[in-house]
Amino acid sequence: MTVTSGQTAAPALAEEGAFQPRQFARRFLQGDLGSLRVILGLVIIWIIFQSQNDRFLSAVNLTNLVLQVTAVGLISVGIVLVLLLGEIDLSVGAVSGVTSAIMAVANVKHGWAPVPALALAILAGAAIGLLQGFVLARFGVPSFVVTLAGLLGWQGAQLYVLGDTGTININDPTIVGLTGTFYSTTVSWVIAAVAIGAYVLASLVGRRRRAAARLPVEPLPALVLRLAAVSGAAIAAVAITTSDRGLPLAGLILVAFVVLFDWLVRRTQFGRHVFAVGGNAEAARRAGIRVERIRIVVFALSGTMAAIGGIMAASRLLAVNQSSGGSDLLLIAIAGPVVAGTSLFGGRGSVWSALLGALVIGSISNGMDLLALESSVKFMITGAVLLLAVVIDAIARKQRRAAGRL
Repeated sequence: MTVTSGQTAAPALAEEGAFQPRQFARRFLQGDLGSLRVILGLVIIWIIFQSQNDRFLSAVNLTNLVLQVTAVGLISVGIVLVLLLGEIDLSVGAVSGVTSAIMAVANVKHGWAPVPALALAILAGAAIGLLQGFVLARFGVPSFVVTLAGLLGWQGAQLYVLGDTGTININDPTIVGLTGTFYSTTVSWVIAAVAIGAYVLASLVGRRRRAAARLPVEPLPALVLRLAAVSGAAIAAVAITTSDRGLPLAGLILVAFVVLFDWLVRRTQFGRHVFAVGGNAEAARRAGIRVERIRIVVFALSGTMAAIGGIMAASRLLAVNQSSGGSDLLLIAIAGPVVAGTSLFGGRGSVWSALLGALVIGSISNGMDLLALESSVKFMITGAVLLLAVVIDAIARKQRRAAGRL
């Protein structure tokens, strides 16, 4: 019996427009529902820590949480691009340390103005990433080896740049203001209104363009729900922060970079090439994509974001020292996107996982600090969360492969 096009169209429309619990559960487990699984996990984490310490969800602590996750989130933005390629960058912590040291030395010891000092640090991060990307792309050295060498080498460079003093205090108002600036209530609400309006307009215009091009569009109830959720989150963030010190500039910087890179990945040819290389590098090469160039650019962007994250960390701590960029920064920067759904196997993920992952890992760390847990326990719990996320990712990948979608 033959099946006509009209007979196949009805189920497709029903699948797109109607809610099907079984399909919803399958897509939820396989990570196909965007950030929903991560957001639910974040809510559970917040409920647990609030039940243990009623200061966790206070305006003061949540504002501090934003400041704490900014540096890690910015570094994770670059990590997401690397993970989408199916590669790894173990040098981002060391790069953030050496570039922040370059900024501090230029500004404090050599009297450079803040803007040139910041630009020098960012250019240094881009150059480091460019060098590492060139080595792995040109000579075929695994990224693990190249960036592991970078992890060691750039730590040595950081010690050399800092010199005998070891610690440089930062007092410049512009640099300190990156994490020390908080907007008034009026300005905060204006920023929120503009951001919400821009997001709603962009979503509606995008849906109309897809409909005009006869492409699948998001069901209207789902679109309304998404717009309401994002608007509610923005309103809640402003309400909470303005009840303390005000909307922090650091949080806006993080969100701005996430939005920029999300657009780069989802809306440009470069982003499509990144996903193609991460999905199957050989197939991408045969399709005419310059795989080596994509890898070099991605690692240059990773180095750039590591430098920006290092600058924000130095701004918050008011100093750069020999331990800057060390400790568990590398682990957290990689763990965050993985926990939030970016695959370690390449070709699957979202830049928003950098922000959500930083919030998840940062919330766990912040909550454990409030509970005064020992460092040993904190490391074990963070490692367990990362392992759980990788296992979930592997299981979802097997399910997608079994379904014939990978």
